[in-house]
Amino acid sequence: MSITELDDTMVQNMAIGAAFTDYGGSISSLDFHRTDDLLVTASEDDSVRLYSIVDAILLKTMYHKKHGADSICFTHHPSSILCSSRYNLESTNESLRYLSMYDNRCLRYFKGHKKRVVSLCMSPINDSFMSGSLDHSVRIWDLRVNACQGILRLRGRPTVAYDQQGLVFAVSMEGGAIKLFDSRSYDKGPFDTFLVGGDTAEVCDIKFSNDGKSMLLTTTSNNVYVLDAYCGDKRCGFSLEPSSNITTESSFTPDGKYVISGSGDGTLHAWNVNMRNEVACWNSQIGATTCLKWAPRRAMFAAASTVLTFWIPNLSKLSNSPSTEVSAA
Repeated sequence: MSITELDDTMVQNMAIGAAFTDYGGSISSLDFHRTDDLLVTASEDDSVRLYSIVDAILLKTMYHKKHGADSICFTHHPSSILCSSRYNLESTNESLRYLSMYDNRCLRYFKGHKKRVVSLCMSPINDSFMSGSLDHSVRIWDLRVNACQGILRLRGRPTVAYDQQGLVFAVSMEGGAIKLFDSRSYDKGPFDTFLVGGDTAEVCDIKFSNDGKSMLLTTTSNNVYVLDAYCGDKRCGFSLEPSSNITTESSFTPDGKYVISGSGDGTLHAWNVNMRNEVACWNSQIGATTCLKWAPRRAMFAAASTVLTFWIPNLSKLSNSPSTEVSAA
């Protein structure tokens, strides 16, 4: 189902449309392709799985027993992905792999990180990508070459994100600080630094809204903040139930009007950013979610724990609402 325009009614009537229960462990990461209707997941059972989100079917499964599968993201090609390693980091230094899901091949290894990669993102405009690791470094890479292109060393758990235009990237560091860099001249240092006032918890996830005007931060203490991406002012903030050893994930809707998030108590929440109010709260049906993202071009989001769920509008309820426009895919 493609998006015309989201409103409170459509968001409130989201419900599980498909569930995949055959995972042998928690799903650690998931990502939507920017232009194709595909989703990829990485799980503690060492699997990488590719799904069609239109048909809600599993297209392919690959297992990576030697290195495991931890953080994951699509490259620009719909069958090529980046995946971070869960095992053997210290012995091999093979922290990242560039994989072809078409023919089950590893196209390239990227060596450098000494500890687990906790943040991974692809530039929306070229072959650059970034990784943040518990070894207190952010590394900048190019898909076409093995060697690291740049290193930022910092304190704390680093989280990285490109804006949707690929011109700016954000890096979180100790004490809840967010540093912004020009992606073309990051070696000159950050051009701005934001602090979330009063909250020094580490930031475990950053996302930019599609229009580049807002940044979404999720902290290790399960607080969610929306900041003005230009000046760093806090537009709104929400507190969620924490869960031991689980950091949840939040996501903007494609129009930037809503934020959705998991919570430690197994609920999912949606807020209207402009009105600063909660518009929906659902039982996730799968416990505390480990990852959650809204699809780039669809009226759907994915939420995961040891189960992967696709959430779509409940058409039987929406049909009674004349203000909501929905078009079939």
